[in-house]
Amino acid sequence: MPITSSAKKALRGSLRKAEVNRKIKSRVKTMIDKVKAEPTQANLAEAYSAIDRAVKGNIFHRNRGARMKAQLSKLLPKTEMGKKLKRQVVKTKKTKKSAKAKKVTKKIAKKPVAKKATKTTSKKK
Repeated sequence: MPITSSAKKALRGSLRKAEVNRKIKSRVKTMIDKVKAEPTQANLAEAYSAIDRAVKGNIFHRNRGARMKAQLSKLLPKTEMGKKLKRQVVKTKKTKKSAKAKKVTKKIAKKPVAKKATKTTSKKK
């Protein structure tokens, strides 16, 4: 058991975080089971989303997330994956062209340099 007050606070915080992480892991597992039971494109998209959120929150390492997604994609029938990939390729080509056309560079105006104040001494007579 923690003795110092800061250790007690750290324990409470880690228990809260563990509960949140447990919920997210459970959601990922549920989505994976859903894809395994019924491999459709919609279920796969939901599972990908759940995995990506878990990776973003550092619950899974990014390589583990990529491995999970690769294993799930193998469960889908080849024809269904092929149709989806063709659509994505067409969309990405259009967005890249429009992104290049819209790319605008901003010019940063230089701030005028403030003149240093100099001491003026007057000679006393």
